[in-house]
Amino acid sequence: MVSSIAFFAGLIQGLCGFGSALFAMPLLLQFLPARIATPFCILMGLVITSILSLDLKRHLDWEKIGPIFIGCIPGIAVGTYFLKTVDNGIIKLLLGLILIFYSLFKLFISVRQKRLNRLWGILAGFFTGAIGAAFSAGGPPTIIYTSLNDWKKDEIKATLSGFFLLTGILIAIAHILSGITTWTVIRFFVISAIPVTFGTILGTKLYNRLTHKGYLRLIYIILLVMGVLLIIR
Repeated sequence: MVSSIAFFAGLIQGLCGFGSALFAMPLLLQFLPARIATPFCILMGLVITSILSLDLKRHLDWEKIGPIFIGCIPGIAVGTYFLKTVDNGIIKLLLGLILIFYSLFKLFISVRQKRLNRLWGILAGFFTGAIGAAFSAGGPPTIIYTSLNDWKKDEIKATLSGFFLLTGILIAIAHILSGITTWTVIRFFVISAIPVTFGTILGTKLYNRLTHKGYLRLIYIILLVMGVLLIIR
């Protein structure tokens, strides 16, 4: 079961550039405790983002990734300290509604993309870190920011992959130092390493068949699903 989940998690993120945890966590939590499923998902994500970053290395631009990553660091600290004191249900509901309205707007109304100021990237990174620290759903602000820019689809996917790789490394180190990553987690990770790799490679091959417009449309559909799931949960 874990191997199948890992394969499809890699397939989804190989295709979209994000979404592996969205798919994997609800399924893993059906038969694994959160203290195992969460660090396992992080390690699995490192495999996926490493493969994608290598595949798109010529499109990796640290000037694009840098502002998001810089904003993310204080966001994690602020989110850990403040947002956990607020009703997470309210925050999830508001974030879910924002994602639903944004994705529906982008799916049905055509708006010309433009190159955004880097300050917007820092702001997106900050909210990504803050929301992620509060309840592990911080990806949408960064995904929205990258999709609003007038970047090519390879640049969007490369930026997402590079950013999620960096943040994944930080979280994985924190899990190891805190003792959350146990030998049981590592055992599940070893079992899933090959399936998640194959899934990611297959997803990448499917991604290469997408047009720029088709890729953006896929992003908005996934964001819509994320918004609905946040509200349901």
